[in-house]
Amino acid sequence: MRYAINFTPTAADPLTIAASQWLGRNAFSGEAMELPFIRELGLHEIAFNTAVPRRYGFHATMKPPFRLADGMTEPMLLRHLLHFTGQHQPIPLPRLEVVRLGNRFALAPERPCPDLNHLASSVVMHFDAFRAPLSEAELERVDTERLSASQFSNLHRFGHPHVMDEFRFHMTLTGPVGSTEMPVFEQVLKRYFEPILQRPQVLVNLALFVETEPGAPFLVHSLHPLGSVSARRIA
Repeated sequence: MRYAINFTPTAADPLTIAASQWLGRNAFSGEAMELPFIRELGLHEIAFNTAVPRRYGFHATMKPPFRLADGMTEPMLLRHLLHFTGQHQPIPLPRLEVVRLGNRFALAPERPCPDLNHLASSVVMHFDAFRAPLSEAELERVDTERLSASQFSNLHRFGHPHVMDEFRFHMTLTGPVGSTEMPVFEQVLKRYFEPILQRPQVLVNLALFVETEPGAPFLVHSLHPLGSVSARRIA
């Protein structure tokens, strides 16, 4: 069993619905979604190039997947997550846009957001006590030769290279895309998501995702709204 602390909009949010259809799976229900009809791409092309993010579900990673440390339990994690979200306020996000991250595509803010980076770092540090250390097998699967000194340090301190100063908020839309296909996917993704990205997005919750067994698709276990209970009632 592995857990992850992420951001994802609510199940009924238009962005969640559109992204779930693009990926072919709803992370809230676990159900397969009918892929959108896109003139430039066959359904098999979309399915093949979204296989990796489909398993993880539509989200932005805050605390990368981890196994519980000895002595930690799911109820304890949930209690701490409830307390933690009560101490932090919702964050208006800069407008999201389709971006290339290496050979993948994702949604990312059009400009830096210090509050967002601060929250992500706080999540990583606060919940690190719940994380079991990486096993030797897990460490061996990481291509450490491609890591910077900071990323290497993060891997051994927090179990993942792309946290703290190496963090970049993004919501993955594809796995690796071939170089010849990149222009088509970029055009298609921008056109597909553009109408939805006109709506302002606010990071209003943290979501606990769960992988019930190795290789299983991640599912949304629970949503935890940011802000104190009294403030949420007023809102």
